[in-house]
Amino acid sequence: MTQNLIVGLIVAFAAFYAVWRWMPAAWRRAAATRVAAGSHKAGLVDAQRAEALAASLAKSSGCGSCDSCGSCATPGDKSSPSAQRAAP
Repeated sequence: MTQNLIVGLIVAFAAFYAVWRWMPAAWRRAAATRVAAGSHKAGLVDAQRAEALAASLAKSSGCGSCDSCGSCATPGDKSSPSAQRAAP
């Protein structure tokens, strides 16, 4: 019985992680804000930690998760390093 419960929790966590990972960025930011606000309202964290939690949960690794580095520039963009290497 305990073994089934542990396996069920692992599968549920993996499913939650997959949904969170592939969720659109706008939804992820909104959900992160709600989770952080709920944890602050419940008294689990203070306001500063709630803001840090929201920022941490809203992040995603991999290409396309941010707009600041410029490494995922479109192929027609001349400023990207890959576009410069592709030029003859």
